[in-house]
Amino acid sequence: SHPGSFRTFMERHLFGAVNLPPAQIHFLDGAAADLDAECERYEGAIDAAGGIDLQLLGIGRNGHIGFNEPADTLAARTHRVRLADSTRRDNAALFGGDPARVPQEALSMGIGTILKAGVLILIATGDSKASCLARALRGPVSTQLPASFLQLHRHTELYVDRLAASRL
Repeated sequence: SHPGSFRTFMERHLFGAVNLPPAQIHFLDGAAADLDAECERYEGAIDAAGGIDLQLLGIGRNGHIGFNEPADTLAARTHRVRLADSTRRDNAALFGGDPARVPQEALSMGIGTILKAGVLILIATGDSKASCLARALRGPVSTQLPASFLQLHRHTELYVDRLAASRL
């Protein structure tokens, strides 16, 4: 419920504007006493529901999706992740402008979990996303650019503005 949380962002910008039953909205509980157990619970809930039909994604300036940061290896399942300094700087506005107030860790669906969704929708806006978007779509698939894994999905849709698409 923190004003800078992803949950608050989604409630403000999406769920408050659509007629989606609350029972169909699922978030990880970042305040859970056992975060690793919470990640396992979330994966179990996805499996019990028969998977994810539609997954909305954004892309970070460093090419992360779902807080899967560039790394030598990527987690397949929902997990705890240490946020890159660049991601913390990019999210500072949600925390009073101070990157030090942005959490150092987050919970994220893994690349494998994301890729199992029926349809992926990637939304990218602004010039700051143009370079990583072009590399993600046209370059090799690499753990150093997690968004590049979207090339492997059978049904990915892109919704981008002119600035984000300027290097495509």
